[in-house]
Amino acid sequence: MTTLPTLLVLDADPPPRLGRLTGRARIVHTDAAHLAERLPAADVLLVWDFASHAVREAWPGDGPRPAWVHTASAGVDHLMCPELAASDTVVTNARGIFEEPIAEYVAALVLAVAKDLPRTLEHQRERSWRHREARRVAGTRACVVGSGPIGRAIVRVLKALGVTTALVGRVPRTGIHGPEDLDRLISRADWVIAAAPLTEQTYGMFDARRFGVMQPSAFFVNVGRGQLVDEDALARALTRRWIAGAALDVFTTEPLPEDSPLWGLPGLIVSPHMSGDTVGWRDELGSQFVELYQRWAAGRSLVNVVDKKRGYVPGH
Repeated sequence: MTTLPTLLVLDADPPPRLGRLTGRARIVHTDAAHLAERLPAADVLLVWDFASHAVREAWPGDGPRPAWVHTASAGVDHLMCPELAASDTVVTNARGIFEEPIAEYVAALVLAVAKDLPRTLEHQRERSWRHREARRVAGTRACVVGSGPIGRAIVRVLKALGVTTALVGRVPRTGIHGPEDLDRLISRADWVIAAAPLTEQTYGMFDARRFGVMQPSAFFVNVGRGQLVDEDALARALTRRWIAGAALDVFTTEPLPEDSPLWGLPGLIVSPHMSGDTVGWRDELGSQFVELYQRWAAGRSLVNVVDKKRGYVPGH
């Protein structure tokens, strides 16, 4: 009798739909508190609770570990630790699910800010008729930081709106600027968009100096990771009008505490880490994992394999 592989699922609510794996895997569900004790018996780990840091905390220890870990997210910083990075375990992510939705979200922010929609809605609630002139989006400049699939999707959508775009990545290559060009590009940009993965090189990259380099008319957007931004520096930049405004979809602490000063900053749009979440996104994540599992079970090579030392899927 063939023993089925054990698939351990770090749960979040609602749980993934894995009915297609019936008879193909022994599925065990766990919470963060019991993850460490159940890891040694697992062949595969599905990190469905992609906001949890439980994997990073539970991975070090005695006993075998899963041969493959998949996270239902684009970022992997929440699960990487030195022991996992040094192991033979393969890590995959949800590349292919969030790119277009996030690009649409960024475009929506750009259009909303240029057309002053927040104040229009505010004036409507006040029953106040205040005619104003809006900005044209076509002909403005954007600097997108992060040359992965999400950054490239943002560039495609902004170009369709007539925005002149520059894309910045880890290393320069055709169509992509290197880090040495970043200050020059953001100093000329109307829209500065952070879409980079969180690595040692990108941690806190948007600090007081970088906000000081930007134009007073610039608008900053972060759809990457919260730790890309020095939030205190951003607060000062907005309060002192170094930049015109900002939109954050990700934060150092999530959920954003009710007493956080970020809620009341002038010119800041706060959204609850939702830029990539569209109707049916959880079903897409579940279907993607099932397809990856079928490849793994058949002995075929996996896609979306993360370079554990770099912290993202290479080749982009």
